[in-house]
Parts: sequence; C-alpha cells; structure tokens
Amino acid sequence: MSVLDNWDQWKSFLGDSLKNAEDDGMKNEAVSDVAFQVGDYLANNVDPKNEQERVLSDLWHVADDKEQHAIANVMVKLVQERQ
Repeated sequence: MSVLDNWDQWKSFLGDSLKNAEDDGMKNEAVSDVAFQVGDYLANNVDPKNEQERVLSDLWHVADDKEQHAIANVMVKLVQERQ
C-alpha cells in the first residue's frame, strides 16, 4: 500500500518529513517553499487516492498562486500539530 492510499498515513509521512527537515535546520520559509513545490507536483502529476486528496487537488487547481501557498502552509500547520 502506498502512503498516498490512506489520509492518516499521508499526514504521518508529511509530519515525519517535516520533523526531519526541522531537525536538520531547515528554516520555516524553506519548509513552506518545499510544501508548495510538493503540493504543486502532487496536484499536477499524481491522481488523488482518497476523498481528502481529491478535495486538496480540486482546491489547488482553482486557487491562484497566493492561495496555493496558503494551502501548503495550512498543510504544514496540520502536520505540525500532530507531532
């Protein structure tokens, strides 16, 4: 099973990746930029595997650049709260 198949596994994977980046000294601005790049890649290249990912993909496609950055930042905050 892929990490993308289950929403909780996906959030856990993102949280672990974020923790590793922070532990390696990555600054918040860099984390935000990476989150935006990952979100853009996923929205444009990966078929959503569950309802939550479909909603995020749909939101991403209708959002402008500023709103996409906001979505990425909210996802970072979501996984930070679970750490």
